[in-house]
Amino acid sequence: MGKCEQCIIKQFNSLKSLTKDELVRISNCKTSYTIKKGTVIFEEGDAVNGVYCVKDGICKLSKLSENGKDQIVKMVVKGQLLGQRSLISDENSNLQATALNDMEVCFIPKSEIIMDLQKNPKFSFDVLKDMAHDLREADDIIVNMAQKSVRQRLAEALIYIHDSFGVNPDGTLSVLLSREDFANIVGTATESAIRVLSQFKKEGLISTIGKQIKIESLDGLKRIE
Repeated sequence: MGKCEQCIIKQFNSLKSLTKDELVRISNCKTSYTIKKGTVIFEEGDAVNGVYCVKDGICKLSKLSENGKDQIVKMVVKGQLLGQRSLISDENSNLQATALNDMEVCFIPKSEIIMDLQKNPKFSFDVLKDMAHDLREADDIIVNMAQKSVRQRLAEALIYIHDSFGVNPDGTLSVLLSREDFANIVGTATESAIRVLSQFKKEGLISTIGKQIKIESLDGLKRIE
């Protein structure tokens, strides 16, 4: 089990603001997990009794709408924390977290994080900054849903995945999402997402290798209106 004070991952999240003594204390009480692709880490409405530090892998945060459709609101990646909002608000989770690929995470108990929030102002400020960033992203999602077409939203989703997660050696997107996942990211029916992806393929903007997607023209996707 790795030691928190020696872990490079902490440089990518608010844990970097903890002192060495605080990191040693957390390291002694954290639990490391391997989470398999497709596993639900926590459900909407669950009590999240700590935070997960993502050492490797990607998970999606989604919310079930009244009509039974999932809306993916965020993807949490290597270096980020999962569950901090529920912990700070002392409320049950408003979202469901599901692993999109095999993940390595460290679980830090709620009591340890609360102690550091109360005693370390810099840590508290960095956690607030992370939450403010999430709120800004949520604002952008609301505006995009209201003002942009499905073509625009799907093009932006492809660009985001390409820029954030990179590509495999064959040029395909490194994150494999189902067509339903794409639909849930942009807020449309699965059939609409499939139709738009087919249009992109005919227009030479993307190609497919099995279920994998390869972007052939980033500039073309960026020009979609």
